[in-house]
Amino acid sequence: MQKHLSILGSTGSIGRSTLQIAEQFPEKFPVCTLTAKDNIELLAAQIRQFHPRMAAVYNEKGAARLRKILPPDTDTEIVWGEEGYCAAAAHPDADCTVTAMMGAAGLKPTLAAIDSGKQIALANKETLVMAGEAVMKKAGEKSVDILPVDSEHSAIFQCLTGQRKSDMDRILLTASGGPFRNTDPAEFASITPEQALQHPNWQMGRKITIDSATLMNKGLEIIEARWLFDVPHDRIQVLVHPQSIVHSMVAFRDGSVIAQLGVPDMKGAIAYALTFPERLPLGLPVPDFTGLQSLTFHEPDMEKFPCLALAFRACEKGGTLPAVLNAANEVAVQAFLDKKISFPAIPELIREIMNEHTLIEAPALDDIFAADRQARQDAERKIYG
Repeated sequence: MQKHLSILGSTGSIGRSTLQIAEQFPEKFPVCTLTAKDNIELLAAQIRQFHPRMAAVYNEKGAARLRKILPPDTDTEIVWGEEGYCAAAAHPDADCTVTAMMGAAGLKPTLAAIDSGKQIALANKETLVMAGEAVMKKAGEKSVDILPVDSEHSAIFQCLTGQRKSDMDRILLTASGGPFRNTDPAEFASITPEQALQHPNWQMGRKITIDSATLMNKGLEIIEARWLFDVPHDRIQVLVHPQSIVHSMVAFRDGSVIAQLGVPDMKGAIAYALTFPERLPLGLPVPDFTGLQSLTFHEPDMEKFPCLALAFRACEKGGTLPAVLNAANEVAVQAFLDKKISFPAIPELIREIMNEHTLIEAPALDDIFAADRQARQDAERKIYG
């Protein structure tokens, strides 16, 4: 069956992988819309190749630059800003919206896509971190399927398919442990952005790679899993699995455990979200089990990686606190990448912002957006004065 795609964040790692699948199966996945922030040259190349009906960029300056680069006879409509992203997400010709934008900016376009009845292939975990209850409620009201693209949540989804939800005991969420799994915490203060961007297993964008180094990415995934699979935080367990072959597991009340395994390549999870319940012949290799000496698992060290503990706390408290956690983290990570703060200062800043926040336990969307804005302002003030 043919499925027209709207790809939000087409120049990022997930967006590029999605377009590789569209290129591999052009008869199945015509590209309807593309969006990017400021990688105008790559977006222009994607437009020339896939001929989308609409493309959106961050601001009017970027839109003018994009129009200048493209051939004058290009039929693609160029839009910009939040309204442009939402228009691309909800384009009437799209069947499925792949939400691969980075950070909190992905929430409103995802809501726009849900409002218009699009199937959601969710790679923007911040959507559920910030407003999981509201998003899942709206998806239910609109009869919209939200299919996970994160490798871990795709694995959980696959493990639960065909099973009774009532039989699930807990989710076992795996983490590679990042590049500093074996690093002495005494050395953390000297970690550079260049070192933190060297993930041992996955090729990802800069922000998510830093999140993987601090284990905040796993923390955000805990909150995402809480809403995506409707399970409380105390039934989600994190296991560090350095080989990244077991993408996650589900334990059932009879003691059985079902795991999903595969090579660390996001195209498998993306394709499954696009084609569920079918599977595409992607040409990805099966793991070389005879070459693997072992598959190991151990508990994460939440004193060494406090971002994970902060995320568990935000998930337990709920309300506006997850949005505050996410906002403070986005500001802190960017400051670290800009060499304004140290690696250990990332969780320190997040903790300070969370401690100062006045929790709203049952927030409306406006409350969530306000908490996000305030947390960003407070974090930036602490860093830049």
